[in-house]
Amino acid sequence: QVQLVDSGGGLVQPGGSLRLSCAASGSIFSINAMGWYRQAPGKQRELVAAITSGGSTNYDESVKGRFTISRDNANAKNTVYLQMNSLKPEDTAVYYCLVVGRSGSGPIRNYWGQGTQVTDSS
Repeated sequence: QVQLVDSGGGLVQPGGSLRLSCAASGSIFSINAMGWYRQAPGKQRELVAAITSGGSTNYDESVKGRFTISRDNANAKNTVYLQMNSLKPEDTAVYYCLVVGRSGSGPIRNYWGQGTQVTDSS
């Protein structure tokens, strides 16, 4: 069984910064990719940023140059981060961590965190 724990959200002023973390634990055998999605009220969940096992990154156009995704898989830490700078009101949303990987000998599947709220205070 795999568990993801998102953290780091909060209330921030326009132009401020936050760092989100997502720690994966349990019987993860291998990870293909890790990423962050967000869902604002009344909108669909959308991809914010992703990083592959090889370190390649992908960002939504709206966050390029402001957000940075990184990962730490040393010593089975399996943690993904999202550094968010120059936050804007439109960044307000619940942010969800996603891990694409395999638990034990099972199939590759998506694992989701519980979500962490990011709110612009303007």
